[in-house]
Amino acid sequence: MNGTTFLGMPAFPRAARDALGDAQLRHNLAEATRTIRDKRDEAVGELPDWEELREAGRALKEHTLLHLDRYLLQFEEQVTAAGGTVHWARDPAEANRIVADLVKRTGRNEVVKVKSMATQETGLNTALEQAGIRAYETDLAELIVQLGQDRPSHILVPAIHRNRAEIREIFRREMGTHAAGDDLGETGTLGDDPQELAEAARRHLREKFLRAEVGICGANFLVAETGTVVVAESEGNGRMCLSLPQTLICLAGIEKVVPRWQDLEVFLQLLPRSSTGERMNPYTSTWTGTADQDGPREFHVVLLDGGRTATLADPIGRQALNCIRCSACLNVCPVYERVGGHAYGSVYPGPIGAILGPQLRGTASPVDRSLPYASTLCGACYEVCPVKINIPEVLVHLRARVVDGKRRRPLPGPERLAMAAARWALSSPRRLAGAQRMAAAAARLVRHNGRIRRLPGPLAGWTDARDLPAPAPESFRTWWRRTHP
Repeated sequence: MNGTTFLGMPAFPRAARDALGDAQLRHNLAEATRTIRDKRDEAVGELPDWEELREAGRALKEHTLLHLDRYLLQFEEQVTAAGGTVHWARDPAEANRIVADLVKRTGRNEVVKVKSMATQETGLNTALEQAGIRAYETDLAELIVQLGQDRPSHILVPAIHRNRAEIREIFRREMGTHAAGDDLGETGTLGDDPQELAEAARRHLREKFLRAEVGICGANFLVAETGTVVVAESEGNGRMCLSLPQTLICLAGIEKVVPRWQDLEVFLQLLPRSSTGERMNPYTSTWTGTADQDGPREFHVVLLDGGRTATLADPIGRQALNCIRCSACLNVCPVYERVGGHAYGSVYPGPIGAILGPQLRGTASPVDRSLPYASTLCGACYEVCPVKINIPEVLVHLRARVVDGKRRRPLPGPERLAMAAARWALSSPRRLAGAQRMAAAAARLVRHNGRIRRLPGPLAGWTDARDLPAPAPESFRTWWRRTHP
């Protein structure tokens, strides 16, 4: 992984075409996203002031971004006063180095982790492994992804692309008798019932919790007023990571800060309803510094920039930093539902990933240049976003940036010739009529059910991600002359 991009991933059009050919993937995604959407709609429908809450969340986030420097310094001051230490990281590499050094300083070579998008963004697990440190994911979905040597496909449900039968096979292969009981093995009896799978994961993780001396977490929110880290999760594994280890390291993006403790009243209503369709998170843990008789003896917060400051400078694009990682936009996106998260080639998939990744990383790579086009611009993502990020507006803005970047480079030979030919044909009615006749004749050779599935040779790029309507057998000019002699 390089920053937030998976190395070797193709650009979105090609990856999406491959994903569309996987019928099991499409079935898994459709089933899961439909269930989450229905739960979310029911939970949101209970609140008569839902739109007012969305507007409050948007206003709080925008205010914070405008004064981010002040609130970050206030957060550092409060963490330090409570016995913790704040570290600043310019990019993913520096963040990984800081965390690895902190773990090495403890003399341990194992850590337990709470689900964290920031650590996925930096590729922390790989960096720790290279430093001789083993990281154990404790979130059930993250555990499935880790044991399956897979990549996350969803912000909230990283293993959404897996069904119960596939998870069962991963557990049987990777856990064995030691983790899930004497009756489990190559000929064991582990079924695909969710309770059985959860019990197998619990047994597998129990010893990791009890022997781990270092825990690593992300943060849903950082409260500047008190220096508090807020972690919301559904299983309780995160709370064990926060409370059992002697050293706790939190890695979080600088945009996670909120000004006051009372601001959580807004976000802790918006987040669970938008993400899991619940009225409140089953486990919401808040952590402020260290205490003599409770929890970790050392507490560190690593604040990651990683392109966020550059994003903040863009008046249109910076609204992506309002994101609270609820994944509501993924669950309503018709593109995501059909191709899944892997097609985006990034830790952040779906509509929010299509605007966040290219800003954090830039649009130099083919993957990042393609992501702003991974959308129908239908606006469903904007309608459900709990902090009212206008994702379609940012997508169009980033598309313009991609096009402007291409304008600054000379066109490749085939494109330059094609544009010259178009200018020659379009500048003369007679030449245009001749070109239309030639196109209609050529289309008969590649037409399929009234559409062109793939153009030949160097023109194939036009049809990599879309069907092309075939030219009409007869042009309007010819039709007019024939019917109006």
